[in-house]
Amino acid sequence: MDDSAITPTAPLSARAGRLADLMGLWADAARVGERALGPLADLAVRLWLAQIFFVSGVLKVSNWDNALFLAEHEYPVDWLDPATAAWLGAATELGGSLLLALGLATRWAAAPLAVLSLVIQYEYHALDAHLFWAALFLWYLVRGAGPLSLDAILVRGLAAAPLPIVPALLRFGGALGRHGGPLLQLALRLWLAAALAVEVAMLTPDAAMRAWLPAESAAHFPFGVAVAAALPLALGVATRATAVGMMVALLSAHMLGVEAIASGYWLVALALMALHGPGRWSADALIEAALKRIFPQLDGKPAFSLEGLPRVVIVGAGFGGLTCAAGLRTAPVRVTLIDRHNYHLFQPLLYQVATSSLSAGDIATPVRGLFRDQFNTDVVYGEVTGVDSTRREVIVGAKRVAYDYLVLATGASHSYFGKDEWAPFAPGLKRVEDAIQVRARLLSAFERAEASDDPVERRSLLNFLIVGGGPTGVELAGAIAELARFGMEQEFRHFDPAQARVILVQAAPRLLPTFPEALSEEARRSLERLGVEVLVGSRVEKIDAAGVTVNGQRIPSRTVLWAAGVVASPAARWLSARADNAGRIKVEADLSLPGLPDVFAIGDTALSSAWDGQPVPGLAPAAKQGGLYVAHLIRSRIAGKPAPAPFRYRHPGSLATIGRKAAVADFGWIRLSGAPAWWLWGLVHVGFLVGLRNRVSVMLDWAWSYLTYRSGTRLITGTPQLDQAGTASTPAVVPRAA
Repeated sequence: MDDSAITPTAPLSARAGRLADLMGLWADAARVGERALGPLADLAVRLWLAQIFFVSGVLKVSNWDNALFLAEHEYPVDWLDPATAAWLGAATELGGSLLLALGLATRWAAAPLAVLSLVIQYEYHALDAHLFWAALFLWYLVRGAGPLSLDAILVRGLAAAPLPIVPALLRFGGALGRHGGPLLQLALRLWLAAALAVEVAMLTPDAAMRAWLPAESAAHFPFGVAVAAALPLALGVATRATAVGMMVALLSAHMLGVEAIASGYWLVALALMALHGPGRWSADALIEAALKRIFPQLDGKPAFSLEGLPRVVIVGAGFGGLTCAAGLRTAPVRVTLIDRHNYHLFQPLLYQVATSSLSAGDIATPVRGLFRDQFNTDVVYGEVTGVDSTRREVIVGAKRVAYDYLVLATGASHSYFGKDEWAPFAPGLKRVEDAIQVRARLLSAFERAEASDDPVERRSLLNFLIVGGGPTGVELAGAIAELARFGMEQEFRHFDPAQARVILVQAAPRLLPTFPEALSEEARRSLERLGVEVLVGSRVEKIDAAGVTVNGQRIPSRTVLWAAGVVASPAARWLSARADNAGRIKVEADLSLPGLPDVFAIGDTALSSAWDGQPVPGLAPAAKQGGLYVAHLIRSRIAGKPAPAPFRYRHPGSLATIGRKAAVADFGWIRLSGAPAWWLWGLVHVGFLVGLRNRVSVMLDWAWSYLTYRSGTRLITGTPQLDQAGTASTPAVVPRAA
């Protein structure tokens, strides 16, 4: 499409934009499913087929006389003598199945197995299962083994290896996959559709049909499903949805007690079709090509010219900033997203990086990758130092970025309530660097305790004190206690890590003051069961390198962590805006700044009373809702539509975890504690992570830690500074611009 034909004043209509959004979401879901689940499905099918043939081969070899008898009398092959047939069958089953399971020379292992399946079908006994064996082996012959295989690991090295024939075979295999793959997908669709057509026509499968079509097992599909699916499969219309619907129907029949012959093979074939699609020779492919011409953004191309469009600058790539930018994906605007980091960080799990449960890469995602396909969004890596509202420019170092709409989503940093001199001795958790330094501090304390011969010094090193009894403080205390008691037993020779003393200090009369009192008390009991000392109604009076003074009592501690308060970024100072004591900008009902209707503040940057008259909390859901609202408001203004109703925050609930199978959850209408809340906490936090890789990585790390009581990232990195006592300490944390 020629961009010059589309002017800034004539972008896609709102309805067309929404349609493009829906189609883009469907395409994204299909692509994610194929990339994430496709390799797993390919591996599972390979292993399944391999074990079937491997077991058969082992049985033949272990009772060779019986194998020869069967080859001669039960299923003789006319063109082979019995001994040769038995040897070829056993060798193919054993060798081919092992190569197939490893994904090594997969195409050349699948070829003889496909031939063997066809020989069994036509020389011995015709069964639907044998046909599916042949079809699945042909799938691997044409398409290869997929990413989870030795072939995928070795292909680059083998392609450049000085081995005769191998590079040529690899090129042939690649060409076979490129050109034969679509034909194979077409043949598979037509084959399954023909089997369903036999049922639709109410024919009784004769010997010829049973020899070539899986018609006998197709008859176990409900008649209505067969009628609805046969033509779409043949034409390749809504193929993925049709395949999924047939899988659901087949599983539902199983739940009702209907045993379908070869139903497992139907499920496998339909799953491959649902994940990999109908191929190039299908109506779906033609429709997709036509839609990409109408909506170029579906093909990663600009849907309209960006020249002269309104400029939206978003400062901060937290949840609010990302959601706002994503909400403007199809809007006729130019979006510039600025952040001083090149990644989006999920701060609620920073404490798990600090306590060695996760690595930093598990909870951070590069921002540019998130907007790879969003053509109207430009990502700028830089630190904002000011805003010139008169000239409508954002100052990024020596550069200035002009804006028509400005969205401040700059987050927050630590607040020491006027005691900034405590910062070097009591670091908080707001950045990846903070978590790495805290982890170094925690682990160094154990290492130095092992090296110390002074009992007093060792006790000081093993006293871990957390200031602040909100969710972060509670989660930190529980994680440190579990690390000491379960994660490092028998690793030290001169002391028991379980001797560590974990102290949680809270100035309020109870922990988790935003939770109901019953859940606060449950959190306290859970911490105490882990051995955490909980001091509520206690005031911290002094923090230095040697320890903390609490209510006049001196507690020696080399590791003090701050979880007591936050302060907003300097955004209010940039604009000389009204702010509260925490630096949050007091915004209007539409999240704009007073007197600056085109400047908005969201998330931790904003002070809004949109929670039924109460201040909106500094939580990820609040930031996301604010970002979505501002994106909707900007779209409405550009389209000349009435402004949306004032922003209203809808609180989804509060969660906090204490330790293994211990958590609390408050959703207003329901309150949970213990294992149910713990599972829910995990699911919610995995869901909030950005990126499939991060979700899978975190789930695997949690599963490993849960099953083995071992943390996988107990590394002292970041070169922690040493105080006068020789203990690791963290540099002062200075609030910075977004």
